[in-house]
Amino acid sequence: MDAWNKGHPMGQKRPFKLEEIWRIRTRLELEHNIAELALLNLAIDSKLRACDLLHLKVQDITSAGIINPRVRLTQRKTHREVQFEITPPTQHCLTSWLLEKRLVAEDYLFPSPRCAHQPMSYSYYRAIVKNWARQLGQNSELYGTHSLRRTKATLIYRRTKDIRAIQILLGHVKLDNTVRYLGVEIEDALRISESIEV
Repeated sequence: MDAWNKGHPMGQKRPFKLEEIWRIRTRLELEHNIAELALLNLAIDSKLRACDLLHLKVQDITSAGIINPRVRLTQRKTHREVQFEITPPTQHCLTSWLLEKRLVAEDYLFPSPRCAHQPMSYSYYRAIVKNWARQLGQNSELYGTHSLRRTKATLIYRRTKDIRAIQILLGHVKLDNTVRYLGVEIEDALRISESIEV
């Protein structure tokens, strides 16, 4: 009997490249798809796991109806507090989303399209991300919800090489976890190897 995942690439999901994120954003803006645009932008800014992102309520990111530029959150998986930024473009997008959907403080930020008073499901979120990958012409099996968690962290590492900062931003307990998560040792080793001519 075939394994359930036969033929499907395993391992870490790829982060999106900066130009890919802009292509997704542009398409969503042209389609006036404010729901997915808000989801994309906040997922990238927050660097949260899907379980934390999908359970955010409006009151978690707002004060007196205004989107906070910084948010503190206790992670569901580790029970450790993490902080994240909400950049001005994401604040603007979220404000438009809250107004369009008429969400109030107690509502889930990304409500389920099928079940009242429930957050968007993980499978629905994953399907959205895979669809973005397909529309970029990529193999959607290589992308998932963790692609968005890894995207900004990977870009920060490439610019700064500050692995400790990324550990804090991702809320990892051990630095080793962050190194493995980003695959930085392999990436750096290959880059060094490619620069040496023999």
